[in-house]
Amino acid sequence: MRFPTRTVLTALLLLICSAGDPTAREGSPYHSPWFAAYSPDSKTLAVSDFTADSVELVDATSGAVRQRVSVAEPAEITWASAGSRCYVAGRAGRDVVELDGSTGRILRRFSVGGMPTGLALASQHGLLLCGNVSTRDLSVIDLARGVEKARIACTGEPFGIAVTPDESFALAGNLIPIGDATRPDDASLVDVFDLRNLRRTCSIRLPAGSTLARGIAISPEGRWAYVVHTIGHFNLPTTQLDRGWVNTNALTILDLASRKVYATVLLDLPDEGATEPWGIALAPDGKTAWITLTGVHQVIRLEMARLHDLLEGGAAAPPNTIWADIRRDPSQRTRTMSDLSALNAANLVTRIPLPGKGPRSLSMAPDGSHLAAPLYFGGSLALIDPESGKVDTNWTLGASPAPDAARRGEIDFHDATLSYQHWLACSTCHPEARADGLNWDLLNDGIGNPKNTRSLLQAETRGPMMSQGVRSDFHSAVQAGFRFILFREPQGTEVRDVEAYLTSLRPEPSPYRRPDGQLSERARQGKSLFLSPGVGCSHCHTGPYFTDLKLHDVGTRGPIDNTGLFVTPPLIEAWRTPPYLHDGRAVIILELLTIFNKNDKHGNTSKLSKAQSEDLAEFVLSQ
Repeated sequence: MRFPTRTVLTALLLLICSAGDPTAREGSPYHSPWFAAYSPDSKTLAVSDFTADSVELVDATSGAVRQRVSVAEPAEITWASAGSRCYVAGRAGRDVVELDGSTGRILRRFSVGGMPTGLALASQHGLLLCGNVSTRDLSVIDLARGVEKARIACTGEPFGIAVTPDESFALAGNLIPIGDATRPDDASLVDVFDLRNLRRTCSIRLPAGSTLARGIAISPEGRWAYVVHTIGHFNLPTTQLDRGWVNTNALTILDLASRKVYATVLLDLPDEGATEPWGIALAPDGKTAWITLTGVHQVIRLEMARLHDLLEGGAAAPPNTIWADIRRDPSQRTRTMSDLSALNAANLVTRIPLPGKGPRSLSMAPDGSHLAAPLYFGGSLALIDPESGKVDTNWTLGASPAPDAARRGEIDFHDATLSYQHWLACSTCHPEARADGLNWDLLNDGIGNPKNTRSLLQAETRGPMMSQGVRSDFHSAVQAGFRFILFREPQGTEVRDVEAYLTSLRPEPSPYRRPDGQLSERARQGKSLFLSPGVGCSHCHTGPYFTDLKLHDVGTRGPIDNTGLFVTPPLIEAWRTPPYLHDGRAVIILELLTIFNKNDKHGNTSKLSKAQSEDLAEFVLSQ
């Protein structure tokens, strides 16, 4: 069962939206390129056009769209080494689509897990790897047999996938941390998979506060892995944005021999954030890296060879900089994680503005001639000359209607240039308008009592907002987000537009439901328990959103909380918002029902059997 998405809702409004735009076809969708992948011969670009539900095969010389293939909510794309076929992750269809690279004809579909996003090929093994965000696992597809060979559990929401050159291992960066949010080192992990035995061998924790680990690349010799991500300084109150006080944006280098973090460098400037790095592409020789900054609509060029020399203390270092300290003592490289001037001081980085908003992935042509950056909110492809660093051209994928309020709100929600010094966007803490898994010490209820980020799905249906109900309603909460999170007074229709975007969102199907959308047998048993007066869950989790919108003390007050009263959280998409409770101490729902409810203040669950608790948890996670 596929729930309505903003794509569907947008389509219903397109006749109205396009009426004032003579360039848009009647009923045409918004073009939102997510991923662009060059064919092995550099002659074709395969582009996933997310809101248009299509994949475009684009002539890499002229920009002409040769074929347009229907794929529901396509995400990442990868090409077979021979170039005859390409593979597309279809998020809405829970499948990977195999296309003929010349004609665009759909050859096969492979069923995978929920919300497939990242793709990578291990050609020597005949395997295609797919990261499934909602089921939090890695599908391993046997291409010769056309079946899923294995499903390997991940430690989070796998987003970007990369394979080592010898195809011994694959790495997956997880979008958000889903562990105990009260840990001082809470962060997203990078999972390492053995492709010979098809198992996860270890997970590498990124620096504390790391989230949004989207882009990942491996050096040509297989020694290093590069992960781009955001670092949330969640241990600090959100009193200012200056100098990366709340968020910084980073490249972390993993040593694949030791399976440890080698170094983390910041992509920001002291007075300007490099918000939400998304895609990373390496030059064929690995000496240069290119990184998209989706929040500030830029691409960064980073001199990787010189960076490694400086980190190892072997290069001439600019005086009076951190690099001089590292040359004297290489162990000092841990300090680069907090030095906003490091890359700039060594002239390692160049920032390139793009002619549109929302760059996501980045693809280097195999012949090294160009980089392709899809501009999600620009509906186009920007081509960058690696030699000059200039944007050569900007190809549109087709006419889009004029943005309606929801589309304008979506653009603003993801635009860090609306915040003071560009340090964050709404999406930085609310990826896809959900939650980043971290505990934040916001100013709306006093300092010193951090709480876990809440999803904004169906926020318009709630009464008092925030964990303690300190915002009276949806409208005041959105206004406050502009003023006290972005540190900016909202302008014009910005508040109403963001409200329209959030209101347009619809739940994604729970991975705990059967393929036909119905509850599993275990969840049906759990539903009976949930509705039972003796268990009492439905006393507070009531109505269509499973919340009475009231404050309750359910015995979860922590040592630093200023109260024990918290608004009943809705349960729609509960599967997507671990960890649980107001401070994220419960890693899974089962812990909430058992470990953290021994006094039965959160429903009468302490006397349930293990099987009953598991049934109840499955019902909650099925919403």
